[in-house]
Amino acid sequence: MVQSLPVCDTVTQWIYVCSLSDIQPNTGVCALINGQQMAIFRVGYEEEVYAISNYDPFSKAYVLSRGIIGDRKGILKVASPIYKQNFSLVTGKCLDDNSVRIPTYPVRIVEGTVQVGIE
Repeated sequence: MVQSLPVCDTVTQWIYVCSLSDIQPNTGVCALINGQQMAIFRVGYEEEVYAISNYDPFSKAYVLSRGIIGDRKGILKVASPIYKQNFSLVTGKCLDDNSVRIPTYPVRIVEGTVQVGIE
């Protein structure tokens, strides 16, 4: 089964990150891909994953993979473990400060493996 989020046309390569089973449900892991730290989140027990930057612009630390997953008014989000700002897992938009947005990345699951798309 293949599950993927909307993917931009600029993906040139899919990079293997880990097996889906390596990510506990409702948690995140950090992956270093092409020199960038990405936070990969597994939502629930299904094959639903999201990839965002691991960098928290408020604390200036690479910690978002350790944040708490939840939702705000139906928007899937992660709360930073330091100052608790919330970021959409889909868009990267900060739900507490409209002027801040973090990068998101295309991600998919292929035959039980998590892959991130790069440009």
